[in-house]
Amino acid sequence: MAHLLAPWLRGRERSLLRRLVNRVARRDVMSLAGGLPAVELFPAETYGAKLCELLADPCSVQYGPPSGALKEQVALLMQGRGVPCRPEEILITAGAQQALQVAVDALVATGECVALERFVYTGIREALAPHSPRILTLPSSLDDGLDVEALERYLLAGERPRLVYVIPDAHNPLGVSLTREKRERLVVLAEDYDFVILEDDPYGLLCCDGEFEQPLAALDSERVTHVGTFSKILAPALRLGWMRLPPPLVDTFAAVKEAGDLECSRLTMLAVGRLLAELDVERHLELLRSTYRSRRDALLEELADRLPDGCSFSEPAGGMFVWVELPAGTDGERLLERALDEQGVAFVPSAAFVDVHDLDAPANAVRLSFSTLEPESLRRAVAKFAACL
Repeated sequence: MAHLLAPWLRGRERSLLRRLVNRVARRDVMSLAGGLPAVELFPAETYGAKLCELLADPCSVQYGPPSGALKEQVALLMQGRGVPCRPEEILITAGAQQALQVAVDALVATGECVALERFVYTGIREALAPHSPRILTLPSSLDDGLDVEALERYLLAGERPRLVYVIPDAHNPLGVSLTREKRERLVVLAEDYDFVILEDDPYGLLCCDGEFEQPLAALDSERVTHVGTFSKILAPALRLGWMRLPPPLVDTFAAVKEAGDLECSRLTMLAVGRLLAELDVERHLELLRSTYRSRRDALLEELADRLPDGCSFSEPAGGMFVWVELPAGTDGERLLERALDEQGVAFVPSAAFVDVHDLDAPANAVRLSFSTLEPESLRRAVAKFAACL
């Protein structure tokens, strides 16, 4: 039957990260793997009350236009981060993943060049796959993320990427954030060399140490397509995200989105709009930040105490992840097998974040998540992880 598939699908498997989901979700496993928000922090009670209110009116489950009230709330969130934004510049999507897919479909033609970091969120590779792009692989630093100077050298040598994908804050999987200088240089390069920056910003509201630098969208409203999500600040199953776009592009991007699902759940959009109007958003965000701060600190302290010589790790200012580089010769996938079998602890090996054709990518790194476990549980999990080394 394989011959019936589109060429780009032949021989293709689900990503390693998605294949790991069932294995690490066992009850007997202490998971440092998933990038999941803490369920105890979901505003479930208030959200449930809003759903009950809405269900009294059958029109809330009818077809209808995207929720203007929700767009207004998103615009306020964006403004709070320093991005000039109006509701008419917002496109609501079914989570950030759909936003990435819409952006790629709208901006990238088959075979065009796209610039990605070597270790990058797997969802962008999945979104790009049908377009069979030529990938320009960029290095990153555990201190300040994407190597913008390397990108500039490629540009000076004649490379012309159509799209440069960036997670500027609390990078997945590296946990690092771009400096102000790198952000400013990146938007200048976008203007000079005529490419679009796809800014994926799931963690920008989850800075544990003060505030992140302003998003790239605050520095350039024309060259930056900004993607946000409610998955990390409210709940993933809402499946709501957004794009902030230059006004001339909103209708075009909306048409691309509608080809996939016509519209997001009207009931969910209305309920989240009402939830945000009633919720003390800043207080809720501070609860998330303080909880993740204590968990991050516990993880970092335990890593510093227990990792053997030859290891290093990122120290994220927020988000959910720490990247650990292990001694040379360590294989992250084999280490995961041992950790699951002997210690009942899970994490994600670096192989999950690289191009399957990148045979030279280092395998001696792993991503650890600190978002779902209490500090003491994190300390036990790190002890188990270190024992496997």
